[in-house]
Order: sequence, then C-alpha cells, then structure tokens
Amino acid sequence: MPFKPADNPKCPKCGKSVYAAEERVAGGLKWHKMCFKCGLCQKLLDSTNCSEHEGELFCKVCHARKFGPKGYGFGGGAGCLSMDAGDHLKGENANGVRTNGACLEPRVIAKAPPGQGCPRCGGYVYAAEQMLARGKAWHKECFKCGDCLKRLDSTNCCEGPDKDIYCKVCYGKKFGPKGYGYGKGAGVLQSDPYANGDHAPRTTVIDTAAIMAPPGKGCPRCGGVVYAAEQVLAKGREWHRKCFKCRDCTKTLDSIIACDGPDSDVYCKTCYGKKWGPHGYGFACGSGFLQTDGLTEDEISANRPFYNPDTTSIKAPKGQGCPRCGGMVFAAEQQLAKGTMWHKKCFNCAECHRPLDSMLACDGPDKEIHCRSCYAKLFGPKGFGYGHAPTLVSTDAEPATTYTEQLPFTGAKAAKGKGCPRCGFPVYAAEQMNSKNGTWHKRCFSCADCHRSLDSTNLNDGPNGEIYCRGCYGRNFGPKGVGFGLGAGTLTMA
Repeated sequence: MPFKPADNPKCPKCGKSVYAAEERVAGGLKWHKMCFKCGLCQKLLDSTNCSEHEGELFCKVCHARKFGPKGYGFGGGAGCLSMDAGDHLKGENANGVRTNGACLEPRVIAKAPPGQGCPRCGGYVYAAEQMLARGKAWHKECFKCGDCLKRLDSTNCCEGPDKDIYCKVCYGKKFGPKGYGYGKGAGVLQSDPYANGDHAPRTTVIDTAAIMAPPGKGCPRCGGVVYAAEQVLAKGREWHRKCFKCRDCTKTLDSIIACDGPDSDVYCKTCYGKKWGPHGYGFACGSGFLQTDGLTEDEISANRPFYNPDTTSIKAPKGQGCPRCGGMVFAAEQQLAKGTMWHKKCFNCAECHRPLDSMLACDGPDKEIHCRSCYAKLFGPKGFGYGHAPTLVSTDAEPATTYTEQLPFTGAKAAKGKGCPRCGFPVYAAEQMNSKNGTWHKRCFSCADCHRSLDSTNLNDGPNGEIYCRGCYGRNFGPKGVGFGLGAGTLTMA
C-alpha cells in the first residue's frame, strides 16, 4: 500500500499546510504564525485584537474603519473623517504568491428579509453594532432622530406612533401637547401640524364644583362631584382641594393641621382652639386668646367644667384615706409610704413641714412621716457625736459622761426574740442595724460598757448576747497577762 501523507489544514492567506507547532486559530480556520496579521496594516495579531470577517483577518482599528459606522462622532477625532481608501496599505508580493490585499471599499449593506433587518435601511444588523428600540435591532449609524438626524441613545430615544424614533425635542414638537407652557420656550409655541390652516384644539377649564353630586356624596362644602385627581380626604369624606380650607380664616389645610369640628366642618388648629377649645386665662398662646368670641359670661361659666381642687374635703372610709387628713386619695396625687397612700400636699414632715419624697421620707414609730433631720432628733441616738454640741469629757480611764436611756414613745413591745435585744421595742426598716445576735435600733447599737456608737467595722458580739467595741471586748473576754492590752497598766493578774 503506497504511503499517503496526512492531510493538514491549509492557511487561508498563503494556501500552504499549517502544522501544529505554528498554527493560530481564528474564525474556525488555522493560520500560520507569520500569516496571522491584519489584511490592511499588516500588523501581527493575537487573540486579544483579532477580528475576522468573511475569511479575512483585521485588527480592531482597521475592522472598524472598513466595516464600522462612519461619520461625526465615530473613531478618534477628525482624522477618522478621512476618505482614505487604504491604497497605500495594499501589499504587493513580488513572488506572485496570493496575498490578502484587502482594501477599504465603500460599504455595501446586504439586505435582510422584510421585517428582520434594520427598520430604517433594511440591512442585516450584526451583534457588534446593534441598537435596540421598539423590540427591533437598528444599526448604530441608523439609530438617529427621524427629523433632526441627531444621534440617539437609550436615555433620549422616543418611539413615535409612526414606528420611527425621535429625540425628545422633535417628539414633543410632533406628538406632544401644543400651546403656552409646553416645550422649552417660545420656540415650541408653534402649531407645526396645523401649518396648513387647521386650528389647534382649544383647552377648556371645567369647574367641577358646578357639577352637583347626589346629596351626601359630593364635597361637603360646595356639594360638587369630587374626582380622584383633586380629592382630599378628611374624616372619611372627600373634599375638593380648593374647598379644603379653614371655615373661619380660609387658610389652606393639609392632613397635619386640619381639625374636624363638631359641626362637620374643618378648621385650622388656631380657629379650632378659639371656637371649640377651653376659654380663659392660661389657655392657647397668651392674652390674645383671652377673648370670648361673642360669648357672654354666663355662657362661658355654663360651659366651663366644674371641679373641686381640694380632695381633702372628700372623706374616705376609715383606714383607706390619707393618714394625715383622712381625705380620699386619687391616683393623680397619691404618694406611697409604708403601704399607705398620702396626698401630695400632705406628704411633708410632721415637725418642720418640709415637702418629702421617696428618698427623704422616714417612717416613725408614731405612724407619721418625718424628714431625716427631724427623725434623728426625735428617735435617733443622743449624746456626743450625734449631731449636737460637743460634750467635754474627762481623760480618765472611766468616762464621766452619763448617757440617758432613750426609749421610744409609749407603745407595746415586740414579741420575745423579735424586737431590739437591748430595749425590746419593734425595729423599723429606717433605723435598723444588724449584728450576729439580732436587729438593733440605731440608737441602741452602741457598746454595752462605754456606750460608744458602733458600726460594721468595730462591732464585736459578746457571748452574753450584748455588743462591744474592740477595746471593751478585749478587756472583758480577751486574754489576760503580760503582752496583752495597751501597756504596763495591763500587766495585772486580775
């Protein structure tokens, strides 16, 4: 069997076989590496700047010059408006080998079947140059206004009823409304479609208030029919926009300042307050509103609501009213203290009558309330260091100051084991002090020997149920002998 060489693809430019080591692919064809260049400017190409057209290769610039749109606005400036046919770029091969001597020829657009091409020229529209409008593809150079031939884009293109495209100005002149106020100035105050003598249609303004509606269905003020373009809603009723104003001052209203009056009409806030609001000193915006608007003093007095500001005169059932005055306590004026409700004006100190609040009020054992100062004077501890004048004491070992027993007001003592361990009377929350042996009055919370006032830092609970300061606890229950105590005076063997 004779040897038959493998068939290799032929280069479209030189006609010779193309081998795998030197092939370049474009448009489904294989080219030599040195033949893979522009047919006009002979520039070597690659995959990024190659454009193929009907078996010929071009760079992007030459492809646009030969097959792209022409005219003002395309290319790189006035140099692109050249009529150069590219004769100086035609290559001639001295060896007689066929070359792709593509030249820049006048464009010939292939006609497309009716209804499939460009609506203006009827030619085929390729994807690289198509512009879409009215669902059809246009050439980029055909995509211009049908009157002034201005280049269009998607922002200024208007589709006319004659299946053509226009710029906004030409569309307004040809199909838009005519007359004063339309268009962009006096230049559009012309009746182009009526240049042959026909008259432009006249605009008629209709007053819809003259069209009476059935009773209860029209505008509440004029009774005319209310159409959707002019309706304003208030209290479920439809008003004309021009009728939606204050009944008294005829001020134009909106949904913010409109007030529905009891007479089924609308008012502004000021007129509503003057006509239907409270009258007298302190209402509205000052003395300008202290007027009666034609009302007599008897009418004003009859319309003014009656109220009794002194609720202390309204006696409450026993044990349910204010503890001080016995009157009924309402929610707007109540003050709470120890589970009881007080009038706000009664909620003051029983001694100095200082107004109190929840931070200053102290409940006393006499079922009254006091400020902190008066509570301390009445029920607090007495003596040196408790808010009174300094007391001169001797420096002897034994204190010379005498401490009088301060007992509360007469009353029943607490149950055994529940009151103060020292005096036996009940201990209230405002004066309690806690120790290991129980709850004490603040005035009783002192050392059992030297009567020094104690706190949580110097408190010592004795085994006999009493409380002591550190010094007295050490003398009574601490170790004895050399090294214990406060000096040579403690070197006793007692």
